[in-house]
Amino acid sequence: MISSDSARRAAPELLVIRTLDVVDLPAYKALRDAMLHAFPDAFTSDAHTESRKPAEVYLPRLGLGQPGGGQFTLGAWDDGELLGALTCERENRAKVRHIGHIVGMMVQAQAAGRGVGRALLAAGIEQARAADGIELLTLSVTSTNRRAVRLYEGAGFVRYGTLKHAIKLDGIYHDKDLMSLAL
Repeated sequence: MISSDSARRAAPELLVIRTLDVVDLPAYKALRDAMLHAFPDAFTSDAHTESRKPAEVYLPRLGLGQPGGGQFTLGAWDDGELLGALTCERENRAKVRHIGHIVGMMVQAQAAGRGVGRALLAAGIEQARAADGIELLTLSVTSTNRRAVRLYEGAGFVRYGTLKHAIKLDGIYHDKDLMSLAL
């Protein structure tokens, strides 16, 4: 189980942050499908395509059997309900193995403002630091999502660029801020 004092202080009393396991995949897929539908401009994946996939397609995100760690998905649970999730992906190629990528950060709308995202991010950074050889975390965030940008900046991430027209949704382009955190 992943938990830290700072994550516990920032989150609801009953919130449990832990790595997801195979049995959690249906809950993860349900959360992911709902978030892709509710916030289409926040994710590169689209709700229609992802909703057709089985939960097992997300098994690699769990990082089971990954040497050295650094590939994981954390879930924020409150009374048995998955309120949010965050994935860290890591490549096996030697030259970029020192970089972890935060992807798929999501928190249910009804849990917004309760510290769930902050707790997930803190636990994700902590787990990435504990992984063998991860020195840098990266992520991308829709530039207009000021709440998420502030969350990442508050955790120490800095913007190193912007990918213009990163997402095209219903004929409208959305930029993505590219951010990194040195561990």
